[in-house]
Amino acid sequence: MKVNLFVSRDIKEPHADIHTNELSDNVTKAISILESDDSNDMLAVKKGSDIALLQLSEICMFRVEDKQVKVYTQKNEYLIKKALYQVEETLTSDFVRISKTTIVNLKKIERVAPSLKGMMFIQLKNGLKDNISRKYLPDFKKALDL
Repeated sequence: MKVNLFVSRDIKEPHADIHTNELSDNVTKAISILESDDSNDMLAVKKGSDIALLQLSEICMFRVEDKQVKVYTQKNEYLIKKALYQVEETLTSDFVRISKTTIVNLKKIERVAPSLKGMMFIQLKNGLKDNISRKYLPDFKKALDL
């Protein structure tokens, strides 16, 4: 889907025009997102040249890889231009940082187990795995009420 953004100081209220040859699920979802007041629950991401709007509840993990912030959902992976600390500032309490390079959605955790040298191992419902570093372990336990 091609997206054009026009910024003008003359516009009193933001509005969106969608031009399409069919009312697909993606178009319906975009309309729903644009009409909702839950804009804080949304995140714009890129996959190739496409831009997608994800609900935060769809996101499993944010991880820095190759100097880029990748966003993982159940089945897909996307990129976001923001730094990880900027993303973290906008997230709900469902998300917690587990290392210098990773933030996870607590609702997407499948299991947590002990790992090497005082660290913990985490596996998400989409199969992704990572380590919870010792530095972030107290905050992780607090987020889980442990």
